[in-house]
Amino acid sequence: MAPAQPGLERIEARFAGHGFDPHRHDSYAIGLTLAGEQVFGYRGTTRRCLAGQAYVLHPDETHDGRAGTPQGFRYRSLYVEPALIHAALDERGGLPFLADPVSSDRRLVALLSTLLADLERPLEPLQRDQALGDLAALLAAADRSWTKRRGDPRHRMAVARARDFLDAHADRPVGSAALEAASGLGRYALARHFRACLGTSPHRYHGQRRLERARALMTEGQTLAEAAASCGFADQSHMTRQFKQTYGVTPGRWLAMMGRRAG
Repeated sequence: MAPAQPGLERIEARFAGHGFDPHRHDSYAIGLTLAGEQVFGYRGTTRRCLAGQAYVLHPDETHDGRAGTPQGFRYRSLYVEPALIHAALDERGGLPFLADPVSSDRRLVALLSTLLADLERPLEPLQRDQALGDLAALLAAADRSWTKRRGDPRHRMAVARARDFLDAHADRPVGSAALEAASGLGRYALARHFRACLGTSPHRYHGQRRLERARALMTEGQTLAEAAASCGFADQSHMTRQFKQTYGVTPGRWLAMMGRRAG
């Protein structure tokens, strides 16, 4: 895993046989299959991504992962907050969606090869911003239904206030009334505009932030039970269920993948 950067996570992984159970997360998952054949279920069909091909999974879409051959597969992936893609497109229209998640587009493959080349070092700020702009432009160009119509700036500001509020309260559950007060929008209008801007619901977004906080605490040495309590989950089993639904693996397996032992 590369050093963490705001809104961006880069990883490399390899699997033989089963990789991930069905799960979904609130970021774009965009990456390259480096070796072998990666097979995953996505929007009701089975997809195959071969070495040298790219994949683009839209936020909040359920998917799994497994090897297509006995030799297994290796990949590098970039997880991008939808807000960064939205901002890179000058907040025009909604988020780009690629109906076919597997791509052999040489421009996309080349860009991802650069972004994912050195996971030992963080991307430099200018490199990061330029790459995100180029990535957003490629995604928008590949989505023929993407529109350049601007949304109401008041709604974008309300979504930003809601997002900031949820980020600041990643240690506890948040109620709809509190979010209405923070954003200035009713709960149903907020849910519509939140999804248009960020690709997921406020509830899913907040759950992801709480799990990210739990991951950080576990890597710092807290036990699973301690991390669950620190992030406002009912108990360890509650956190474990949410973790597996989001990442496709249990907290214990995730820690093992990171080279750490569960407490």
